[in-house]
Amino acid sequence: MDLDDLTQSSEYTWRLEPRGRMRVPVIIYGDRDLMAGMDDKVLHQAVNVAGLPGIVTASYAMPDAHWGYGFPIGGVAAFDADQGGVVSAGGVGFDISCGVRTLRTGLKLADVEAKKSMLADALFEEIPAGVGSTGRIRLDDRQMDAMLSGGAQWAVEQGWGNADDLERIEEHGRMEGARPGAVSPRAKKRQRNEMGTLGSGNHYLELQRVSEIYDPGAAKVFGLSTGDIVTTIHCGSRGLGHQIGTEFLKDMAQAAQQHGIDLPDRELACAPIRSSSGSNYLGAMRAAINCALANREIITHLTRQVFAEVLPQAQLELLYDVSHNTCKLEPHVVNGETRHLYVHRKGATRAFGPGHPDLPAVFSEVGQPVLIGGSMGTASHILAGNSGNDVLSFESACHGAGRSMSRRRATKTWRGRQVQDELAERGIVVRSPSMRGIAEEAPGAYKDVDAVVDAADRAGLARKVARVTPVVCIKG
Repeated sequence: MDLDDLTQSSEYTWRLEPRGRMRVPVIIYGDRDLMAGMDDKVLHQAVNVAGLPGIVTASYAMPDAHWGYGFPIGGVAAFDADQGGVVSAGGVGFDISCGVRTLRTGLKLADVEAKKSMLADALFEEIPAGVGSTGRIRLDDRQMDAMLSGGAQWAVEQGWGNADDLERIEEHGRMEGARPGAVSPRAKKRQRNEMGTLGSGNHYLELQRVSEIYDPGAAKVFGLSTGDIVTTIHCGSRGLGHQIGTEFLKDMAQAAQQHGIDLPDRELACAPIRSSSGSNYLGAMRAAINCALANREIITHLTRQVFAEVLPQAQLELLYDVSHNTCKLEPHVVNGETRHLYVHRKGATRAFGPGHPDLPAVFSEVGQPVLIGGSMGTASHILAGNSGNDVLSFESACHGAGRSMSRRRATKTWRGRQVQDELAERGIVVRSPSMRGIAEEAPGAYKDVDAVVDAADRAGLARKVARVTPVVCIKG
């Protein structure tokens, strides 16, 4: 990215003042190296977002930002319905409520070392992964609507999960305001056989070892110690979310025209929040959030069953589950006034600070766990939300390393078997239905996740608690 047009307001904060169609500034977080390596399209897309009706304060981009559809991935923007604000399907993304959950196992590396290949095979067998993967669960029309309304709470009621999990899932496992009737028959058909599956792309299930603790106090509250084995699940709303995104982008392109919204980019198709198109999208999107929450809960249930057979001494307890492709109605203080805003987070994680009323009581003093995913051979991180980050990013942080290379280029640079063998030499067991998928997600195709997390920490978005490294990876 060309930094000449940006003002560096701190070591980790860069700003572009409003010009042309921009209604608010653009603010990007990252150190100079991350910024220099960031695609120019990130700034271009963030500028376009800054021109949308009803946007509040700024158009933000996180340290892992890269080019996306409409909004940059790693983009955050909030809109006020009272000021003609809009909702944009491109500001949420196609994989609605893609997110991460981490479970403590009570195990150390020595407990799993001898059985990690067996465990990898059993998990790969039990939890379908890959493009078009389907599971053993089949939902009829009534069950589908119940799942879209109930989320993880529905999954627990069906016997796929533990009631104790719900306290440690955002929205307590169920997003209110979901409208299954706003979800098309085609989207429901795509999801009918996909519950309890990982999907493809950057989705995964990993066993990880806690390799470093940065904040002992927060780590103690999170129940983490050096050497612990945790299990992390990264996936979303599968075909249903993708279909909702596809359909509403077309619908919003027409709605924008009808409401006189001059779009700088067709990919930024949007609709006024208080329009039929905006209302329908919000209802369908919230249903997709529930789909993703239910899906991760079911995968957790299947994972527990595998551990019970292979390592019965394990006790898989949920640390937290948080999404990073959503639009949420939240109260935020702007210029000393509390306003209820529709916060779009696309490839960005909610990061509530200490004392936030929506946090489980156990996290009230330290802040929300913020789960940052890596890619097979790279570290992942567990952070905590910071006090004061509301004024920085509407209480948002990065969500991963962020791609530095397209999937097409990655497949020309690496072969899947090569990547798998190199990781095996490092003691990391990888299972995937697709060698091409492994090549697309090669660790070298991503930015340095440690640098991204350091930038988020030093910018004040969230603070580092623990670093974890992969032991077993089931890759979509």
